[in-house]
Amino acid sequence: MDVTIYHNPRCSKSRQTLELLREKGIEPSIIEYLKTPPSAPEIADILAKLNRTPRELMRVKEPEYKEQGLNDAALDDGALINAMVATPKLMERPIVLANGRAAVGRPPEDVLKIL
Repeated sequence: MDVTIYHNPRCSKSRQTLELLREKGIEPSIIEYLKTPPSAPEIADILAKLNRTPRELMRVKEPEYKEQGLNDAALDDGALINAMVATPKLMERPIVLANGRAAVGRPPEDVLKIL
């Protein structure tokens, strides 16, 4: 089974999710998304698999969210996705992809439903 985690090693939930996968005998492909941000099409694909809107995947409490004016309801999905490409720390984390599906590891156990 191919499993990928969009991981931030400084995030406790991300580390816990990676540990949970490894406890299940899964060694995922690890993408440190702050160093290697996903492209706009990759984020759109993740959103489709999560059945979420771009805003639902964003960390609205990050200072960059307000600084970039992303709380403007008039912004379309493309603008929000482009903001996540340009400022990947705005993405919720961790995101795990497996079996053509996606899950956010908040809490980490949420990723088990797609394995």
